[in-house]
Amino acid sequence: MPTPAPHEITRLLRAWSSGNKEALDTLMPLVYQELRRAARRYLAREAPGGIVQTTEVVNEVYLRLVELPEVGWKDRAHFFAICARMMRRILTDFARARRAGKRGGEVPPISLDQAPQVSRERSADFIALDDALSALARLDARKSQVVELRFFGGLSVEETAEVLEVSALTVMRDWKMAKVWLLREIKGEKHDGA
Repeated sequence: MPTPAPHEITRLLRAWSSGNKEALDTLMPLVYQELRRAARRYLAREAPGGIVQTTEVVNEVYLRLVELPEVGWKDRAHFFAICARMMRRILTDFARARRAGKRGGEVPPISLDQAPQVSRERSADFIALDDALSALARLDARKSQVVELRFFGGLSVEETAEVLEVSALTVMRDWKMAKVWLLREIKGEKHDGA
């Protein structure tokens, strides 16, 4: 399916905001592949057999979208920004549930031959990133939003700038600073501010 024009997505979002439920049914097939690409990019960092599959993430995003109270959708970028935030929450929720399950939930026994594969568990990475992003948001909300939009939502620099109503240069500067700050935070290094 060819990529729909941004104005077509915006038109459908605004129709949905106005109460047209059929607009959502028309919209989802148009954005489905883009949501899958965003989820796939993020999950590519996950070890094989990871916490969740791409389709599960996109389906969960859809279910959460349907349950949203009225949203005054601005445009395509606003929609994908909301979806990025949802993906972050979904992946973190799955990781936390998995970690809780490993602390005494129904975890099947494994052989010593399987242990090296299991030790590559990446669920903790989702949780560490979410915790670090939350800490960054307390220091500098915009930098946290830049990471969320670019990393989880797959938005370009220009789209991120549009959503945040800042310049592309500001987004690039925030993106670079946030990546360094997050890396240090996740590694547990001390730093001064964002």
